[in-house]
Amino acid sequence: MSASGPGGARLLIVGPPGAGKGTQAVRLAETFGIPAISTGDIFRENVRNETELGVLAKSFMDRGEYVPDNVTNDLVADRLTWADAEGGFLLDGYPRTTDQAATLDRILSGNGHQLDAVIELVADTDEVVGRLLKRANEQGRSDDTEEVIRHRLDVYTAQTAPLVDLYEQRGLLVRVDGLGQVDEVTRRVADALVSRGLDAAESLA
Repeated sequence: MSASGPGGARLLIVGPPGAGKGTQAVRLAETFGIPAISTGDIFRENVRNETELGVLAKSFMDRGEYVPDNVTNDLVADRLTWADAEGGFLLDGYPRTTDQAATLDRILSGNGHQLDAVIELVADTDEVVGRLLKRANEQGRSDDTEEVIRHRLDVYTAQTAPLVDLYEQRGLLVRVDGLGQVDEVTRRVADALVSRGLDAAESLA
């Protein structure tokens, strides 16, 4: 399966809290010459610029409510029309549900595109718990107890499992060990993607 255009790829990345997903998203986007797009960034950008969608999203956030799927879908659809995403992208934080995945399919197919791969960073639960406890201690977050962290990981697994299963059935899933040195994990993921026919914009040497 080959991405469209040199250095272009349309990718998703998923992974549990503490697996370094955000860090890897940025590094992999650089490696493949595409923008890293997180839903958090999209929300902040639209709220800051007071776009129509941003004002709508802020109205929910100000009430402490989740931004509804239809608003999130519209924000992502808009972001994917930007010039920098024309040759590909790496999405982080979207889709989160199979309904959102179906919407993403429609967005992409409307432009004659499809996903090239879905990266799942996997990590041993005890390792991740230890990493998050250390981070919480360093940041003085006493509320982040082991029990709270393990619950968060359970919720992540339950929410993400249907999405992972969907993309695995489609043959799009690239499952990679997310633990280890940052450079090592980046190379691991990049090598796995290149082996599927995707072209890196930067040398992996």
